[in-house]
Amino acid sequence: MDNLNTHSTASLYHTFPPELARSLAARLEIHYTPKHGSWLNIAEIELSVLKRQCLSGRIPDIDQMRAAAARWNEDRNNRQTSVDWRFTSQDARIKLKRLYPNI
Repeated sequence: MDNLNTHSTASLYHTFPPELARSLAARLEIHYTPKHGSWLNIAEIELSVLKRQCLSGRIPDIDQMRAAAARWNEDRNNRQTSVDWRFTSQDARIKLKRLYPNI
């Protein structure tokens, strides 16, 4: 998950009674994403494609949604569909100038 301040087990204790918050927190294993991870953009692109190609219409129940998403995912994997990532190191040096020192 991202690094939003509400994305921690502490937020559970603000929302739920302590006993429930503790049981929910015990079920979670939180992995935070890097703040500057370009792979996150690729993941967001994939989720956007899933929404547009598979989940854009009304789906009557959760089982049908899971089945549709599984079919879409299997087809996408079988076709070995990839993201055409065009953000180069040179682009990064321009757009993220403050992060790249001049040598």
